[in-house]
Amino acid sequence: QVQLVESGGGLVEAGGSLRLSCAASGRTFSKYAMGWFRQAPGKEREFVAAISWSGSNTNYADSVKGRFTISRDNGKNTVFLQMSSLKPEDTAVYYCARDRNVYGSGTHSDWAYWGQGTQVTVSS
Repeated sequence: QVQLVESGGGLVEAGGSLRLSCAASGRTFSKYAMGWFRQAPGKEREFVAAISWSGSNTNYADSVKGRFTISRDNGKNTVFLQMSSLKPEDTAVYYCARDRNVYGSGTHSDWAYWGQGTQVTVSS
């Protein structure tokens, strides 16, 4: 069973930074693309960023390009989301997800496994 556990959320002022982490169980983490999504109150869950299984490819939502960076440490079974220049509209519960299929790029992934989420609140 795949388990994903997010951490690192919290309350930060606008313009500040946070780094989210997502620790995954299992010995095959390095074979799967990983992604970050978020859901604000009253809104649908939306894509934020994804990284390929190897880490060589990344893609971002337009709303976070240039401010957020996704990375992974396959030796620690962990994916990160470094968030900078945070805005109040970034306030949401942030979820990490794992691709169903191996060796994906993160671009057309089937996000089959999800964590419980971590709250990020950006005050103005």
